[in-house]
Amino acid sequence: RPRPYALPVGLTASMLGILGLAFAPSFATILCCVFFIGLGSAIFHPEGSRVAYMAAGTKRGLAQSIYQVGGNSGQAMAPLITALILVPLGQFGAVWFTLVAALAVMFLMYIAKWYASRLGSLAQKSGKQKKTAENTAITKSVVSALIIIIFLIFARSWYTSAIGNFYTFYAMDTYHVSIQQAQSYIFVFLLFGAIGTFLGGPLADRFGKRFVILGSLLCSAPLAIVLPFAGPVLAYGVLALIGLILMSSFSVTVVYAQELVPGKIGTMSGLTVGLAFGMGAIGAVALGALIDAAGLTPTMIAIAFLPVLGILAFLLPSDQKLREWHS
Repeated sequence: RPRPYALPVGLTASMLGILGLAFAPSFATILCCVFFIGLGSAIFHPEGSRVAYMAAGTKRGLAQSIYQVGGNSGQAMAPLITALILVPLGQFGAVWFTLVAALAVMFLMYIAKWYASRLGSLAQKSGKQKKTAENTAITKSVVSALIIIIFLIFARSWYTSAIGNFYTFYAMDTYHVSIQQAQSYIFVFLLFGAIGTFLGGPLADRFGKRFVILGSLLCSAPLAIVLPFAGPVLAYGVLALIGLILMSSFSVTVVYAQELVPGKIGTMSGLTVGLAFGMGAIGAVALGALIDAAGLTPTMIAIAFLPVLGILAFLLPSDQKLREWHS
C-alpha cells in the first residue's frame, strides 16, 4: 500500500528527534527522542526502497546500492561527527544536524510528488500487477529462502553492530589509544562499508545476487577471525577489507528479497532493511550484556565467527531459479 508522502513525514519525525536530543534534560527524554528518530527511519526506508525499485529499470542492484550508500555514508561519518563536533561541543552540537534533516525533507517533498505521479501511471496497468501478485504467492520454497535470508541478516547485523558499538572500547583497551583515535577505526570500517555497499549492486547485476551474498560473507569470515589478533596498524587494513567485502551484500539482499516475492516490494523492503536495523539494535543490547558477563576480548573473538554462517547462502535459490519461478 504505497504512501508517497510517508517519505517526508518519516524524515520529519527523525528531524524532531534530533532536535530534541540537543536539548534533552534526562536519559528518559533521550530515549523518547531516539524513539522518534527510529520511527522516522522505519517509515522512510520501505517507501524509499520502493522508489529506488521503481526508478531502477533493469539495474535494480545498482539503484538499490545508490540508495543504501547514502545511509551507509552517513553512518561512516558518525565517528568523525563524534570526534570533531559532539566531543568538543557536547550535547547541543546535535542541533546543527536538524538543518541537514530539514534540507532532506524538502528534497523528499519533490520526490514524493514524482512518486505519486508515477503511481498514477502504474495504476493503469493494475490488471497486470494483480496477475503478477497472484503468480508470486509465498510458497514453501519462498518461505525457506526467506528464513535463510533472515539468518544471513542476523549474522551480518550482529557482527557490524559489534564492530560499530564496541570496537572503540576494544581499541582503547588493547591498543591504549584515545577515544578520538579509537573512533578512526570505526570510521575506516564504515567508510569502506559504504564503498562496498555501492559496489555490491553492480556486481550483483553482472554476476548474480546469490553469488554476491555468498561471497561477501564467506570471504569476510577469515578476516573477521584475524581482526582480534591484528596489531594497531594492521587493524586498519583488516577493518577496511571486512567493511568493503561484508557490506557488499547489504543492498543485494534487499533486491534478492524483492525478486523473491515481486508482488510485495514494500513488504520485502521493510523485512530486509528493517530487520537489519532491528537485528543490529538487539545485537547491541545482547552483546553488551555478554561483554559484561564474559569480558570484552572473549566476546570480540567469539563474534568473529558470525560471518561463517554465510555458508547457509549455498541453500538459497539461484537467480535463474527465481526467474523460472515467476516467469
